Amino acid sequence: METRINSINKEVIIGTGKPTVLIGERINPTGRKKLAASLAAGNMDLVREEAIAQIHAGADIIDVNVGAPGVNEVELLPRAVEIVMDAVDVPLSLDSDNPKALAAALKRYKGKPLINSVNGQENSLKEVLPLVKEYGAAVVALTMDDDGIPKDIDRRLAIAHKIVDRATALGIPLADIIIDSLVLTVATDTNAGLVTLETVRRINRELGVNQTMGASNISFGLPEREIVNSVFLAMAISAGVTCPYVNAAKVQPSVLAIDLLLGRDRFAQRYVKGYRQRLTAKRNT
Repeated sequence: METRINSINKEVIIGTGKPTVLIGERINPTGRKKLAASLAAGNMDLVREEAIAQIHAGADIIDVNVGAPGVNEVELLPRAVEIVMDAVDVPLSLDSDNPKALAAALKRYKGKPLINSVNGQENSLKEVLPLVKEYGAAVVALTMDDDGIPKDIDRRLAIAHKIVDRATALGIPLADIIIDSLVLTVATDTNAGLVTLETVRRINRELGVNQTMGASNISFGLPEREIVNSVFLAMAISAGVTCPYVNAAKVQPSVLAIDLLLGRDRFAQRYVKGYRQRLTAKRNT
C-alpha cells in the first residue's frame, strides 16, 4: 500500500518494500529549552535552521510542532509552516493536538500534508478526521484512547481498527492512514519493546497500512541511548514500520544499511551515495 504526500514540487511515496522514509522530528520544543524560548518569543530563526539541517541530514519529510508554553499555536503553527515551506521543498507533517491550529496550518499549506495526529478518543476522531477529509491529507493514527496507551497488544489493535473504520466511513482512503503503535521506554517496562513490535506485525497483517513511530522513545532513561535506538529501529522497520519520526542526522546511515540488508537498495546505490555524501561533508568541515 502506498501513501503519497507532497509539497509544491516534491512527492514522497511511503510503502512496504520501498526505501524507508525518514520524518525529521527536530522542530519540536519538547525537552528543547532554546527552541521553546525562541518560539515563545516569536523568533523563527531556529525553525528555519532546523528544517534546512534535517534535509541535509537525509530527512524526507519535516515535522513541524510549535507546542511550547506561552505559544498560541493557532497563530504560530501556520506561520512556522510557511517558514519551513520557504526554507525547504519537501512535504511537511503538521504536528499539533489542537484541531484549530491544525485547521489554520492546513489553510496555508501548499500540497498534500501529513497530519500528526488523530487518536481513538471521541473528541479527536470528531475534530481531526473531518479536517483530514476536507483537505485531502494523510494522517498519523495513534493507538491510544481516553484510557491512555494500552499495555496489551489486542487493545492497541482494537484502537487501530476503530480509527480506520471511522476514517474510511468518512471517505478517507485507507492508504492515507498511517498507524503509530506507540513506543514506551524499556527502562520502566521490560516488555514495552516487544508489545510495540508485535503490534506493528499484527497491524501489518490485519490492515496492511503504512506505519510510523517515535523510535527514540524506547531508550528514555538509559545510557548510550543511540545503541538501543538503532537496534530497535532495525527491528521495527523489519516488522513493518515504513516512515519513522527520527533525528535523521543520527539514524540515516543505519537506516540506509537496514534498507540495504532488506533488499530495498539495488546494488547498494543509496548506501554508497550516503557514504560519499558523509565523506564530502567531513572534508568540508
